Amino acid sequence: MSSTFSLEHLNTCEADVFCSAMAEIWEHAPWVAAQVVPQRPFASIDALHAAMLQVVASRSEDERVAFYAGHPELGGEAARGGTMTAASEAEQGSLGLGHLQGEAAAHWDALNQAYRQRFGFPFILCIRRHTLASALLVFGQRLANDRATELHNALDEIAAITRMRLERCVVT
Repeated sequence: MSSTFSLEHLNTCEADVFCSAMAEIWEHAPWVAAQVVPQRPFASIDALHAAMLQVVASRSEDERVAFYAGHPELGGEAARGGTMTAASEAEQGSLGLGHLQGEAAAHWDALNQAYRQRFGFPFILCIRRHTLASALLVFGQRLANDRATELHNALDEIAAITRMRLERCVVT
């Protein structure tokens, strides 16, 4: 994320400017920012983040799964092909997931496929909180969960990802 905005600016700018500023916070989901525009002004980054999370959390399961499906797989083809958002590229790049080759790439692809088959959406993890080893460990552990647990885990991880993104682009 190359641009930073003050919270004051986000609270007072035109709706389209606000939505554009929040574009990289939410993977391919401009509707999240659009739905909180009427709730402005926000007293803090925490309040802004909570409002946007509530928009996602209040969706039906099918709508949340469709939203989750917009997230790139960790170490997947999009990461290796450089076709993700700049924010995702930076996050996955922090562990070199865009440069996996050979057996390492095949291992991540197998995990991604198994997870997607089991739960119907990609494995979502706030990668900036992990090492490569801990990410693989969590991936394996979460494959054993039930769908309800993983629906909850995905939202929790998105909350962590989006909070870090907000902290990088919004100043108070």
